[in-house]
Parts: sequence; structure tokens; C-alpha cells
Amino acid sequence: ESEFTKAVVSTQSTGGLGMNARGEEVHVPFNDLIPMVHPNDIEIDGWDISSMNMADAMERARVLDYALQKQLRPHLEKMVPRPSIYCPDFIAANQGTRADNVLSGTKQEMMQKIREDIRDFKEKKNLDKVIVLWTANTERFCDVKEGLNTSAEELLNSIQQNEEEVSPSSIFAVASILEGCTYINGSPQNTFVPGVIELAEMEGVYIAGDDFKSGQTKYKSVLVDFLVGAGIKPVSIVSYNHLGNNDGKNLSSPKQFRSKEISKSNVVDDMVESNKVLYPDSKKPDHTVVIKYVPYVADSKRAMDEYISEIFMNGTNTIVCHNTCEDSLLASPLILDLVILAELCERITVQLDQEPQARRFNSILSILSYLLKAPLVPAGTPVVNALFKQRSCIENIIKACIGLQPGNHMLLEHKIGAPMQQGFAMSTAPNLAKHCTTNPTKMNGKHQHIIGQNHGHMKTPSQ
Repeated sequence: ESEFTKAVVSTQSTGGLGMNARGEEVHVPFNDLIPMVHPNDIEIDGWDISSMNMADAMERARVLDYALQKQLRPHLEKMVPRPSIYCPDFIAANQGTRADNVLSGTKQEMMQKIREDIRDFKEKKNLDKVIVLWTANTERFCDVKEGLNTSAEELLNSIQQNEEEVSPSSIFAVASILEGCTYINGSPQNTFVPGVIELAEMEGVYIAGDDFKSGQTKYKSVLVDFLVGAGIKPVSIVSYNHLGNNDGKNLSSPKQFRSKEISKSNVVDDMVESNKVLYPDSKKPDHTVVIKYVPYVADSKRAMDEYISEIFMNGTNTIVCHNTCEDSLLASPLILDLVILAELCERITVQLDQEPQARRFNSILSILSYLLKAPLVPAGTPVVNALFKQRSCIENIIKACIGLQPGNHMLLEHKIGAPMQQGFAMSTAPNLAKHCTTNPTKMNGKHQHIIGQNHGHMKTPSQ
């Protein structure tokens, strides 16, 4: 097993199928449950405002061990990024020295060039589909106002008119949507203005965002969920970071930092709202996020957090933690997972009993929230930041595709001393054939040996 795949959720994370005949829980990797694209089958291309080839960029980044860099160099030195869109006002001024590989012309002309690049890549590599991710610098927030980007028509017209307030990431999003390619925003800026969302819905194309969730925010979503769920009231959360890679350099600019601050600060909101006993007035904890650029530490980011909570008899509880992490090595597997899971979502449909046609997911892929700091969700949908709820969503959707009930941890038969129902199957073969979008034979017979999650669940009407 290569180190490359060890951190990828889709290949290394497991889901529970239920109990076997001996009453033991059965867990298998997600990609054994349902057909998924293997990372080795993904072709990579992209754009960058820097013309540096990938081998030299790898050396400059100083992330990988030197011995590994020597092995990778022959494979990477021929990979040169395509020219990208550079609008100096949207990223920090300190990025200007890298900008030697930029597109010229109007924003309409640049958008057309991005579309041509997507088609060229797909044709030359003979690809089934293309998924586009924004992994570039954090931009400042752009204005959202009528006449500019509140509808698809306004946004397309603004690009045509070369409006300054249309961001490069939004131009990439529009180009991808018009080419029928799922677009994922891995940075915190407001790429998905209302016009982008409306265009995605009109074209039936998937979008997902915002901002990769790899370290401090992921930990925070777990810890605050635990504290609030235990009846402990967090009242102050202070998060400090310093890092020395180019991401940190760009974030040293106030406008770009503000984008990141917003995405990192909203992560506790739904957990506060879930407990009106602790928070009767919905007043959120004091929450401060600080990011500093320290070149010496390079990609080895430091994250320090202090959580102060109110407890029994007016007492206080303080938790302080320190996390040192390789920033890029945490983020890179997220890119693979986002691509793999987004591609899977493109193949899933849901057939309701009373409807003649199957439904696809909403254009906004909120299922990917597990991997993103500031989840983008369809209008009227609750925003869920609690990490285990987000993961359960992915696991249960995958299980639904093979006809298994959603998982829970009730284990009711053990609590009441009831005998196990040997051979019980939650979904019969006819039900699988009716409702699954995957071929049951792909499971290598695994579903034949599973008792199922019969822990107090009732069967669905179709069962």
C-alpha cells in the first residue's frame, strides 16, 4: 500500500455494514462498498500564475523529503501549468513576483480560454469527465450586488462587460459550469455568488465549497461538538496559527485574511444552535482567529487553541492544545477525496416510490461538507459543521446505494438480551434491484453474509 493512498478517506476509511453471524461488527473500506475511481486513474492538469514546472515548484515548496523529490523529479519536470487569470486586486500584492504565466485580454476572453483548456485536456487525455478544483490563493471577498452577480444573467453580462468586481475564481467556476464540469472551491472566498449558484442549477452541474478542512478547524468541530453534547458550555475560543508557506504569505494581507477568518469562525454555529439549554439567547462564544506569517517554519504550520467553558457551580474548564502539522500533506488527500466523492455523486440517483423518474443530487453538493470548512448548502438547508454528523452522511448515503439501512449505535438486541436474528437481511434482492444505482454483483457477495443494521430500525415501505 503506497503512502499516497494512506490518508485518503475513500480508500482508507471504513464503514460499518452490520453484524455477522457471530455478533461481530463488520467494517470494510468505502471503495469496497461501492465502485469508486482509484487515485491512479486520475489525470492531472491545471493553471497557475507561476510558470515554474512541477518539479521546480516541489523543490521550492520544501514539503517532501529530498530522497522522494529525486524520485519524483523525472515525472514532474515535464508538467508545466497553463497560463492563469491574474487580477492583482483579488490576492495579496506579495504574489506579484510569481505572476509570469498570466492570460491577457478581457474577462470574457479569459473565460473562453479556460473553457478551451478544459476541452483540450479532456480530448488529449481521452477522459470520461473533468472535475475542476480551485486550490489557488485565497482571494478577498467580492461585492455581491444587483446588476453585478445576483443572477446568472447578471454575472454572464458582467463578465462580458469586463467588470472589475468579478473574481478570477468565479470566472473559473462559470467556465467549468458551462463545460459541464463539477467545480469545487478549496479556498474561503465567496466564489459562489448567487449568479454562479443559479447558473449551476440551470445547467445541472455540481458545485461544492468552501475551503479545505484539514487541521485546526476539523479538530475544533470535533471538540466543540463533544463539549456542547456533554452539557459543557464553551464561552471563549481563541485560535492562533502561524505558517511560512505561500498560503501564509498571501494571508498576511488583511483582505485575504478576512476571507479565511470568516470561514474558520463559523464552524461552531450549528453546535451552539443545537443546545438552547446552554445557549438560551443563541449568544455565540467569543471566537477569535489569528494567522501570522513566519517564513522559517515553511509548510510546518503551528496551531494553538484555548477553549474556556463554563461548568457546574460557576466553575470554568480550560482546554489548551498545540498542533504541528504539514499543511500541504494534510490538504492534498482532501483534494483526492473531493474529486473521488464528487465523481461518485455524479453517478448516484435516488428513485422515490411514487415518482417515475429518478432524482439527482441538488447542484450544491453538501455531502462534501465533511471535507470543507464553510459548507455550501442548498437554500433552506441546515448547515451542519459537526464532523461526525458530516461523516455519517457520507457513510449512510453509500450504504443506501447498496440497500443497507442507515447505521446507528443503538445495539438494541444487546441491551435487551434478545437473540440475534440469524440470516436477517435489511434489503432483499428485489429491493436492491429497484433502488440501487450500483450493481450488487460488484460487492463480491459481501451483502450475502451480513445480518444488517437491525438495531431498532423499521423497514422502509418498499421493504
